[in-house]
Amino acid sequence: MSTVFDCSSPDKRKAGLAAAANAVRAGGLVVLPTDTVYGIGADAFDSEAVRSLLAAKGRGPDMPVPVLVGSWSTVDGLVMSVPEQARALIEAFWPGGLSLVLPQAPSLNWNLGETRGTVNLRMPLHPVALDLLREVGPMAVSSANHTGQPPATNAEEAEAQLGDRVQVYLDGGPSGEPVASTIVDLTQGTPRVLRDGAVSRAELSDVLGVEIEADR
Repeated sequence: MSTVFDCSSPDKRKAGLAAAANAVRAGGLVVLPTDTVYGIGADAFDSEAVRSLLAAKGRGPDMPVPVLVGSWSTVDGLVMSVPEQARALIEAFWPGGLSLVLPQAPSLNWNLGETRGTVNLRMPLHPVALDLLREVGPMAVSSANHTGQPPATNAEEAEAQLGDRVQVYLDGGPSGEPVASTIVDLTQGTPRVLRDGAVSRAELSDVLGVEIEADR
């Protein structure tokens, strides 16, 4: 049975965050608002929970799940190293609509799908999401929708698609413009845009001082 919490009320927000944190720690799924679209999330280190997330979306491990973090410093424990270009982009655009693909730390015991030794990281610009992430740590989070359907821009749309597969819905009101995050791959030395989104290539180039190319 799912529970929806209206996070516009301070008391319900507090109760909702507590319920969501308990659900995540127990291996359950939660829906949370972000600055792009609503996300469905699970403990990034709970492989069974991540499998449940993929099943709820009707998606296979060939489309691995990104990871959301609640602070810049969290990244250091998740990746092999944080190159200078990554730090520059983090300082410029986090929290916000930029996802960075980096080589994951080899010691991590998680299974996010077929990542080929990489991890897709982002820090969202939404107070409810950040509160939850700071409480439970890194979460595997994908858009709150069935694969092939439009991403949910509010809690009602997410619940209509995902139903009781999710234990807790955090209703943070309508999301902003349903623009996906920009994804930049920093695993090859030369930055590559894997997906255009909220942060433009011109903005990326301004920060890095190099022309940014799309993936080929």
